[in-house]
Amino acid sequence: MLNAAILATVTLAGAILIWPRVANSIVWRATITPLASIIGSGFLVLGPILDVSYGGYAPLVMVGLCMVAYLFGSAIRFNIADIETRPAASRLTDGLETMASIVLVFAFIVSVAYYLNLFGAFGVSLTELDDQFHAKLLTTAVFTLILFTGLTRGFSALERMEQVSVCLKLMIIAGLLLGLMVHFGEATGRGALQFDAPRVTGWASLTLMAGLIVTVQGFETSRYLGSTYDARMRIQSMQLAQWISTVIYCIYIVLLTYAFESDPLSLDETAIIDLMQIVAPILPLLLVVAALSAQFSAAIADTSGSGGLITEVSKGAIKERVAYALLVGIGVLLTWTANIFEIISYASRAFALYYALQAGIAAIRAWRGNHLAKATLFGGVALLGVAIAVFGTPVE
Repeated sequence: MLNAAILATVTLAGAILIWPRVANSIVWRATITPLASIIGSGFLVLGPILDVSYGGYAPLVMVGLCMVAYLFGSAIRFNIADIETRPAASRLTDGLETMASIVLVFAFIVSVAYYLNLFGAFGVSLTELDDQFHAKLLTTAVFTLILFTGLTRGFSALERMEQVSVCLKLMIIAGLLLGLMVHFGEATGRGALQFDAPRVTGWASLTLMAGLIVTVQGFETSRYLGSTYDARMRIQSMQLAQWISTVIYCIYIVLLTYAFESDPLSLDETAIIDLMQIVAPILPLLLVVAALSAQFSAAIADTSGSGGLITEVSKGAIKERVAYALLVGIGVLLTWTANIFEIISYASRAFALYYALQAGIAAIRAWRGNHLAKATLFGGVALLGVAIAVFGTPVE
């Protein structure tokens, strides 16, 4: 019965997403790109990590992560608006923008490794080959496919998957939330809700939280949609994407935290699969489908974006094909030398440094525009980004 209800919810969500009034809405089209990035891969791994690490306080940590992300987003939104009204930049802000682009290249490279390692883990999760070795083999094979495609044909054919995968992911998340709501209601009726004690406390809890920033990252993509949308639409779409993702994330974490018993021994990148088998037999398969499509399309988007960015930053000295080979080489090295939680931490720190630079640029622009309160705020946000980049740690 619950399986049928979940499938009906997935179908209804799909019907809403392809409804012409929604699908053709300019606001929705502008919002779906950052929204898909924010609630992409992080959605699958974050729930079990927060539940095991922070126990009953996991929802508060989730709110904290979303608030920090919103602060970083506010700095980027200020830059979007200020560049539109006062496009002239100083040598200092130009230099910081170049540094930010270089850092973003590294963040893209690490995030592709993050996406494809999740792809490998979920790809073997429901098979007899469910172990780290075969997951890494699958990840390496997909890296090879991406390199071959980038060197021979470009990514235009694969990029068509993005819109389909975004809708598919949102549809399956709708079904997942329904299943969790039903399970939460049943646990409430049995008096089985629980408030687990946190296993990570004090300074370690803050540094772990810093190492999870990448799981709510993705809103910055709105900044780079200037060829398609004006500044007002990009700002509006980024805010809307962050609000929607915050609501989804917080509901998800509340439903997961109090209705399941946390088990640190079972914490790995596919822990959500084992948890969802308790809720409904259909959910693990749906989550694997969502994971595979989301990780592959996200990896393609970031590979393509980083290739172009490397060529731009190097002023044409490094061609896109060479950039693709560089990205794949680093990605395969990370795959075989680091675990997924270490890669998440590396990606978080790289994005935090990028956000710190963007906040620094916002502080300078605000100061020059006599917005002293905003300059102070963005200066503080920049320091926060640096602190996250320095002190962020992976899940043990």
